[in-house]
Parts: sequence; C-alpha cells; structure tokens
Amino acid sequence: MNEDSFVVKPIGTVQSELTDLAQAPKQGDEGGREAWLIFAPEVRDGLTGICVGDRLIVLTWLHLAQRDVLRVHPRGDQANPLQGVFTTRSPNRPNPIGLHQVEVLAIEEQRLKVAPLEAVDGTPIIDIKPVLAAINRR
Repeated sequence: MNEDSFVVKPIGTVQSELTDLAQAPKQGDEGGREAWLIFAPEVRDGLTGICVGDRLIVLTWLHLAQRDVLRVHPRGDQANPLQGVFTTRSPNRPNPIGLHQVEVLAIEEQRLKVAPLEAVDGTPIIDIKPVLAAINRR
C-alpha cells in the first residue's frame, strides 16, 4: 500500500426495505425508514454497551454514488446554482461516505434495528459512533 491510499473494511451492511435509490429520501428526517444494521461476526463484541434508545452516528459507504462528481446542484434541484460537493450533503463525491444519525429501536444478536435511515438495502457500514451527548463522556 502506498502513502496515498488506505483500506476501509466494511463491518456490516444495511438491510432495508428501501431498494430504489431514486425513491430514497435525501436525509433520514425526510422519510427515512426503520432498517437493520447487520454486523459481521468478528465485530460483534464492539456492540457491547449499545442499548435501545441510544442515538448513533452510522458511517456508510455510498456504494451506488458517482465518485467523479465535484460540483452539484444542491438537493438535485437545477434551480439551485452549482456548488462544490464539499459544501453539500450530496452522496456523489470522491469518497462517498454517508453520515446518518439514528436511534436504536431493537437489538438482536449482531443486528441493530434503527430509524430513521435513508440508506438503501445492501449499503456497506464502515463504522458507528455514539452521538456525543448520549455517551456522558464515557
């Protein structure tokens, strides 16, 4: 591996009834659904301490995004002037990392049921982190 690259290994995938990218909401609070985060067995111990009601930040790899886009019309609205992708939440960008704030609704083995999530079925999960206010400086 050279100095200009690194590897991010998915720790799980999103299981969601959202399967059509065109029908998925742009943000979780705009119609995101309940979904399951399915974690790889080797990271199961990392879920220790997560409880129903916890708020999490889920980092995903937006695998269906275009990686060669640098300017977009915000929210896909042609009436909005072109902006650099780094000033928007567009999924289309050189490194399409998704950022989703969710609440844990249920826990089963190595699965977390969360909402609201706008990621489509099969989206790779690259990390989860607690919302800072929720961890009381653990």
